[in-house]
Amino acid sequence: MVQRAQLFGVLGGVCIVVAALVRPSEAQAAAAQDWPPFVLVAGLLLIGVVADGDGLFSAIGHRLARRARAESTLFVGSVIAVALVTAVLNLDTSVAFLTPVMVYTTRKRGDSDGTMIYSCLLLSNAASLLLPGSNLTNLIVLGHLHLSGGAFFTRTAGAWLAAIAVTGVSVAVLEHRRSGSYDPQEPLGRPVIGVGAAAVAAAIVLVVALPSPALPVAGVGIAAAAVRVGQGRERLERVRTTLGLPVLVGLFGIAAALGVVGRSWSGPSELLTHLDPWATGGVGALASVALNNLPAASLLASRPPPHPYALLAGLNLGPNLFISGSLAWVLWLRAARSVGASPSVARAVRLGAVVTPLSLATTLAVLQATGAH
Repeated sequence: MVQRAQLFGVLGGVCIVVAALVRPSEAQAAAAQDWPPFVLVAGLLLIGVVADGDGLFSAIGHRLARRARAESTLFVGSVIAVALVTAVLNLDTSVAFLTPVMVYTTRKRGDSDGTMIYSCLLLSNAASLLLPGSNLTNLIVLGHLHLSGGAFFTRTAGAWLAAIAVTGVSVAVLEHRRSGSYDPQEPLGRPVIGVGAAAVAAAIVLVVALPSPALPVAGVGIAAAAVRVGQGRERLERVRTTLGLPVLVGLFGIAAALGVVGRSWSGPSELLTHLDPWATGGVGALASVALNNLPAASLLASRPPPHPYALLAGLNLGPNLFISGSLAWVLWLRAARSVGASPSVARAVRLGAVVTPLSLATTLAVLQATGAH
């Protein structure tokens, strides 16, 4: 696994170097468009490592399991939490911070591979259509339009609600199983309120307040991890493994290289001009699985697309089909494994194969009905 990640990183590096040599100006533009998502993700992962080491996620999970006695109440609460965190902070923040919480919550209820863990992934992708910063593909695709967050919200709010509702109900129906119950006599773990909690709070403020929070969030993550490693309370190897730098570098290189292709070749742009919103959404979904949604967005939106919201629906919901669809899958797996869980990719894919067509069709229908496609 480590060798494959390193090879992927080398491949991405080679792609961007070749693109820069062949088309230097286009490579510079593509890199400028694509680097913030990856820097932001790196910072969030570092903050997540420190917060988990401080017991923050474990304590929140235990309290959720204790307070929500009914299984249905717990699931609905988790759906709302994931949807709101994704909308306000973005889907990468959601899977990086909430997946460990879901792991600890379900573990305390006797359901080690609980439904909430899988719903966190699927709902994070589905709930990322509300604001420009909810999904970094939104920023790539709509960068040409220069829309305010409010204008984006008015066009996508109905589709956002539809995507969440269909995804949440579908997961609940498909994965309905009775879990255990929380022992009210079990003592609650006490988190260390310090560097980890401060780093999480700082990341939330920065993501909400700043139009470009990538570098500040990365700075917070580096500083927090350095403090914990320097204190001997965190292992450098765990930080390095969780960060997964070769994968981030490789994906960035491929995304930027495809951005160069889209700027140099009119094929993708011409294809989209001949498609209606429904077909555009389908192409976005398939492209996200084939290329990953960030490289796909870089390729398909290197020139202004004729149906940008339909394209976003495909790029945001399509990744639920397969692990290659979005970086959120990688973050989800790492976040879960970092706290001792072993989620099944096959199980998540089976869920996505049913949930994605339903949620995408509903979302596209709402977008068309409201005139935002």
